[in-house]
Amino acid sequence: MTETDIERDVDEAQTAALALANRSDEDRNAALREIADAIEARTDEILAENEKDVTEGERLLEAGEYTQALVDRLQLSQSKIEDIAEMVRSVAEQDDPLGKTLSARELDDDLELYKVAVPIGVVGTVFESRPDALVQIAALGLKSGNAVILKGGSEALHSNRVLFEIIEEAAADAGMPDGWAQHVEAREDVDALLEMDDAIDLLMPRGSSEFVRYIQDNTSIPVLGHTEGICHVYVDDEADLSMAEEIAYDAKVQYPAVCNAVETLLVHEDVAEEFLPAIADRYETAGVEIRGDEATREIVDVDAVTDADWDTEYGDLIVSIRIVDSLETAIDHVTTHGSKHTESIVTEDADRASAFMRGIDSASVFHNASTRFADGYRFGLGAEVGISTGKIHARGPVGLEGLTTYKYHLEGDGQLVASYAGEDARPFTHEAFDGDWNPGRLFDE
Repeated sequence: MTETDIERDVDEAQTAALALANRSDEDRNAALREIADAIEARTDEILAENEKDVTEGERLLEAGEYTQALVDRLQLSQSKIEDIAEMVRSVAEQDDPLGKTLSARELDDDLELYKVAVPIGVVGTVFESRPDALVQIAALGLKSGNAVILKGGSEALHSNRVLFEIIEEAAADAGMPDGWAQHVEAREDVDALLEMDDAIDLLMPRGSSEFVRYIQDNTSIPVLGHTEGICHVYVDDEADLSMAEEIAYDAKVQYPAVCNAVETLLVHEDVAEEFLPAIADRYETAGVEIRGDEATREIVDVDAVTDADWDTEYGDLIVSIRIVDSLETAIDHVTTHGSKHTESIVTEDADRASAFMRGIDSASVFHNASTRFADGYRFGLGAEVGISTGKIHARGPVGLEGLTTYKYHLEGDGQLVASYAGEDARPFTHEAFDGDWNPGRLFDE
């Protein structure tokens, strides 16, 4: 694709974004349901294309170029496709994020200011190997009235192509504007997109920290970064150890290839001798490779951890374990080595839970729960475009709300600024009130 082609596609996306923002919630929901039905109807076709990606991935795994975790993320199945379709339907069931009155303020009699939720516009996304990411982003973009530029990894090329084709055709059949979703394949197209600050309103890269930093350093477009998840579970000396074992196991084993899986387990020294043998047995049975600090290796027979391990997102059946002497030491470890993604404390002491949760600067901090709950669907957001570890403008799992901004609507009755200036200036009231924007309200009174 040449740069001219990219510019044409982005221009189409800009035009479509304006049209999509004015489609009713009912129309957007109907399109989403059409997409979900089409995905299920073409399951065999999707699986056949996905098999091409997986076969190539396994070849590159044998050559040492891919990891098992990456190949696992590529793999689709009939049940996964059913889950993808249900995810799209769940997005349709969410409340309309557009047109909501976020605040209302009377400036004076019959002069009312409303802050109203609107789409961001054109959102560019670059994401990793999971084919379901393309569907999640497209579904959330459609529901929130945003046009989306979709750039998936080359490792999922065939899967992304067929899924995009299905989405594009189904949305068109449901009457959505042409060009609201664009599919970009070539690596060099990313650099071209980075220069389109006059046309693209937000970039959302999902990948390594290095990749996200590259995007941030090479564009003036606002970037909402979705980077790695170096997540922690801290087992406090006041923990229910049976609960702690289940949480530590679920956080690592339930799906190790994702960013909200635990990578480091911190254990208080007062419970280590009782807790570690039990969790080590569970991990080893599940095929988890354990790397422990010196204190851990005095209790269980595991490999030695390195300094680099504390800063590594494994995305695989590997976990690092450190024994700590206090809650404060656990917090310090997370602050030093964490990626501000998701952390969890297991304790029956409310004060310690509060201290941990207030003392950790991560997008999600849990008490007595697996880190795997850090997910847009599980949070009730319908789905997510990713998990943001930054603080502006959205944080944690980014769903529909994170894809909206706002604008101000002012409803008046002929007021002039001159009336509020000079010696005889009329005072503003500036009083907040409960009410939704309605352009005919003042006429109806």
